[in-house]
Amino acid sequence: MDTHPFTVALTGGIASGKSAVAERFTVLGANVIDADVVARELVAPGSAALAEIVTVFGSDVLDANAALDRHAMRERVFADVDARRKLEAILHPRVRAALRERSAVAAGPYALLVIPLLAESGDYDWVDRALVVDVAREVQRARLLSRDGVTPQLADAMLDAQVGREQRLALADDVIENGETLAELVAQVAVLHARYLDLAQSRRSG
Repeated sequence: MDTHPFTVALTGGIASGKSAVAERFTVLGANVIDADVVARELVAPGSAALAEIVTVFGSDVLDANAALDRHAMRERVFADVDARRKLEAILHPRVRAALRERSAVAAGPYALLVIPLLAESGDYDWVDRALVVDVAREVQRARLLSRDGVTPQLADAMLDAQVGREQRLALADDVIENGETLAELVAQVAVLHARYLDLAQSRRSG
């Protein structure tokens, strides 16, 4: 019998609504583990990851408290493909290892891993299913401008840095359309939660 909990990877483009979807799964009882939260923990002051980032990018990526200046780092990597790849090479393997460790001991009926860069980072073949939150690019762009207050140029750079919609959807076992109402989103999550409970139960009894 496979003792690793049933695991779903939730992904989607930036500003697609992954957090809203993850919140609904949490309410229903799924154990949600967010890769962005893990990444922030991994670059805490004094961490090996932050030390490597400083070695590669210089101490100007730190703020006055010797923590990573996330805003400055974001602008830097979205303006420079080579810089982004260097940062990903530092963080992706560490995040991937941490997610696997945490999902292996997750409580609850199944683990839901929120992995924004699932399509870009790869090597998640141990995940049972991939759930993609899908939304039109123009909706993502509008949300970035209003939610994050970024410039139109940075919004476009952030969207261009990620894989396209079709490539992301090619990974999907399940899809949530998030361009409609909150009620429709809630209904889609409820259907998928029931499906994952069944699949998790089959895993445990198989």
